[in-house]
Amino acid sequence: MPSVFRPTHRRTTRPVHRAALTVLTATALTAPLALAAPATAASADPYTATALKLTVRAGGRDCTVDADLYRPAGVDAAHPAPAVLTTNGFGGSKSDGSTATTAKAFASRGYVALAYSGLGFGTSGCPISLDDPGIDGKAASQLIDFLAGARTADDGTRVDYVTKDRTAKGAAPDPRVGMIGGSYGGAIQMATAAVDHRVDALVPLITWNDLAYSQDPNNAGRTDGVTGPVPGAYKKEWTSGFFLIGEAQGLLHPSLDPSRLGGAGCLHFVADACRTKRLLDSGRYPADRTAQMLAYARSVSPVSYLKSVKAPTLLVQGEADTLFNLNEATATYRTLKDQGTDAKMIWQSWGHSGGMDKPAPGELDLGKGNLETSYVGRRILAWFDRYLNHRTGTDTGPAFAYYRDWAADGDTYGTADTFPTGSARTLYLSGDGTLVDSRAKVVRGSREYRNWLVPTSHSENSLAGILGLPDPAPYDTRGTALDWTSEPVTGGPLDVAGIPRATLKVVSPRTERTQGSSDAADRLVLFAKLYDVAPDGSQTLVHRLVAPVRVPDVTRKFTVQLPGIVHRYAPGHRLRFTLAASDSAYKGNRGIKPVTVTSAPGDTGALELPVVQGSVR
Repeated sequence: MPSVFRPTHRRTTRPVHRAALTVLTATALTAPLALAAPATAASADPYTATALKLTVRAGGRDCTVDADLYRPAGVDAAHPAPAVLTTNGFGGSKSDGSTATTAKAFASRGYVALAYSGLGFGTSGCPISLDDPGIDGKAASQLIDFLAGARTADDGTRVDYVTKDRTAKGAAPDPRVGMIGGSYGGAIQMATAAVDHRVDALVPLITWNDLAYSQDPNNAGRTDGVTGPVPGAYKKEWTSGFFLIGEAQGLLHPSLDPSRLGGAGCLHFVADACRTKRLLDSGRYPADRTAQMLAYARSVSPVSYLKSVKAPTLLVQGEADTLFNLNEATATYRTLKDQGTDAKMIWQSWGHSGGMDKPAPGELDLGKGNLETSYVGRRILAWFDRYLNHRTGTDTGPAFAYYRDWAADGDTYGTADTFPTGSARTLYLSGDGTLVDSRAKVVRGSREYRNWLVPTSHSENSLAGILGLPDPAPYDTRGTALDWTSEPVTGGPLDVAGIPRATLKVVSPRTERTQGSSDAADRLVLFAKLYDVAPDGSQTLVHRLVAPVRVPDVTRKFTVQLPGIVHRYAPGHRLRFTLAASDSAYKGNRGIKPVTVTSAPGDTGALELPVVQGSVR
């Protein structure tokens, strides 16, 4: 790798915590992207900033968009520059640390920047429509018209200093424009690029592929990436937190435009989003309403429109993220690559959980704007240099990079020319509760667990960091979970980087009697996860990640795709694979459903690990 992409830091192992915030301020949930101006900037800003209003037509309504235009010094019609468009994470606005500082950072580096409050946030009009390409995407497209000089702001301001690409006679003016943003400000980029092919480059950070999976993940029975026909376990804490933030917009921003009012009983969401939330809260999945819910959630998700995204895309996803996990970025990456869209993927350290506002030392810190001195920052600068400045010789880095918290100075990111990387190693679930490396070592045996009517396992309190509350360590109540543990790692560390999979077969007679009903909630729910067990017996749930599963059919084997991880199992440590009956962050089973897992040498479950170094017995 060229030295430009080699980090120069060592991560410490001290824990990081999000600042205590109330739910209504919602700062930590906005997935801030705060790229501050470089420390070398002069005391006077190297740009001018102008507040603007632009009325756009979206979703059958007129929506007034609140925006700030940043014009670098020396940029004019005779000396144009490419543009960067950015908007807020959920609950934020053009003025928060996620959006304004991003625009300032790129304006300081010579790009024209337009920061705006997304529809339904700040003082922009219209209800929250979840980055719907037909609404939010079309609204952003009209902002690109403004950057092209094809329309004016409401006060008559016109832009004539953005670099334009050549177009056919009679075609719409084509400004050279890239987009960057995190979470809600990440998905809008793909929604915009799907409806407007004038977008030249995207950098979506920590965002979703399929909201149906994000809200209600099912890690079995998938048909495309993270997408499948049956909902899984409702991620009640994350989803309810975001819904409350959306509904609280009237308190956060008094005297809102009347166009902000939603429908179907919601104050600030579009009616379909409101109906989806009510169905999830009900705990029932009748076939007709469930089909409508899945169709809507996917219609506002990249999974449904990536086929129309042609803009080169640098995906950045967080390893510590229980909201939008690494599997979502992987699904997006694979789709883009398969259709021939230029795409690369970085797995960075921070996401929505695990101290997202305090990245590890040396990582891209979005409150400091350390672009030139962080690996991810340099990759972002190179991406825009290549695709906005058209410097074709710019090295945009490897196809895949992943953050390693154990790595030595100058080598913190592992890289690969392809994804997945490494090789698959298979361990088998033995009847005596061990993980073994060959079928011949499997001991015949059966074990049972049963669920209670209340959660008996805990992975995380999704809102603990936001509310400033302590979060207990993960645990599983005896008798409500089964686990299989390997021998200690020997002969060097075991490094895992990728998406583990498990093939399982369970027995649950009570589920057999109900799983054929028209309500998917009658199927069995379980939770798969991987622990790291230290020599003293203490265990750590890697990034607090779990894989909720609604078992397709308890009479057949099924495959579970666990959340992607990057983790080192040190010598002397053991792997522990666990199946739990419940999890406090999710809604689980309806009724009591005892489960038995049976192992025999010729017929047992298996765990497949993506290993980049080492072996395990």
